[in-house]
Amino acid sequence: MVPSGKRKIPIICIATDDGKGILELELRHLFTFIAVVEVGGFTRAATKLGYAQSSVTAQIQALEAELEMPLFDRLGKRNILTDAGQRLLPYAQEITKMHNLAKNALRSDTAFAGTLTIGAPESLAAFRLPGIIREYKSRYPKVKIILKPGVCWELHDLIRSGELDLAFLLQPETEERDLHIETLVHEKMALIAPPGHPLVSYEYVEPAHLKDETILHTEPGCTYRALFEQYLNSHGIFPDPDLEFWSIEAIKNCVMSGLGLSFLPLITVQNEVRAGKLMLLAWDDKPQRLATQIAYHKKKWISPALREFLLLVGQHAAEWRKRI
Repeated sequence: MVPSGKRKIPIICIATDDGKGILELELRHLFTFIAVVEVGGFTRAATKLGYAQSSVTAQIQALEAELEMPLFDRLGKRNILTDAGQRLLPYAQEITKMHNLAKNALRSDTAFAGTLTIGAPESLAAFRLPGIIREYKSRYPKVKIILKPGVCWELHDLIRSGELDLAFLLQPETEERDLHIETLVHEKMALIAPPGHPLVSYEYVEPAHLKDETILHTEPGCTYRALFEQYLNSHGIFPDPDLEFWSIEAIKNCVMSGLGLSFLPLITVQNEVRAGKLMLLAWDDKPQRLATQIAYHKKKWISPALREFLLLVGQHAAEWRKRI
C-alpha cells in the first residue's frame, strides 16, 4: 500500500565567492571528511564508517577534485589538514549538523502535522472511515483531516487535480493509468424492504417481481445506483427515477416507513436489519459486486503523515475482510 522509491544521494550546492560557479558537494563526502579529521586517519575513518579504506580515499579525492584543492597533506602515515581543509572543516560540521537536525525533525512527531484531505462517498464516510480517523487522530492529534464527500467520478477528478491527498471509492474493481488504486474489501450489497412487505416472504426475488415496486434511489452519479439500474434495465425494468435522495439515512427512514424498496451497501443497513427495522430480500447479488478501494495519484509524495494513515487503513481493511 505504501510505495517506496530509489534512494538518492544528497547534494549540497554552494555558490563560489566570485559568483561564477557552483560547488556540488555530496553530504556523504563531508561526513567522511569530518570522520577522517576526528579519528586522525583514513584507516580509522573507514573502520568507524564501515567503509573499505579505498572508499574513504575515493570520497576524499572526489571532494578535493570538486574543491580543486587538497584537504590533507599526506606525511607518511599522518594526514594533516591543509589550510583549505582547516577552512572547510567548520562549514562541513555546520552543514552536517543542520542535515542531522532536519532529518531528526522530520522523523519526530513534528513530522505528523499539517493536513490530510480525504474524499469518500457518503456510505464509506459514515460506515468505514470513522474508526480509522478516530484511531489516527488519537495517535497524531496535530494532523488536521478534511473529509470531502463526493461520488466516485468526482473523486477521481479531485485526485488528479491535487485537491485530494487520497480517496476512498466504492465501485467495481478498476485500474487507472495515473492512479494507484488498491482494493481493501469486497462489499456486499443489500436489497431492502420494510417489515411486512409482501416480497419479504418470497424465497427468492426475481427481477420481474420488482417491476411495479417503488425504488428509492441514491443521487445521480452514484456507482451502485448505476449498477442496479443496469441490472434492472437488462431485465426490461425501468423504475421511476422521481424519488432521489442525497442521504442514505433519509432513504433508510423512508423504506422503514413503507415508501418503497432500495439498494444500498450492506454495511449501511446492518444495524437496522439486526433490529428488525429493515428486511433483506433474497436475490441474486452476484452481478452487483462492488469493492471499497483506496486511491491516490501515482506521482503523489507520500508524507510521513500520509504514510501512517495508509498503514492504518491496511490494518483496518484486514479486519473488515475477516467479517465478510
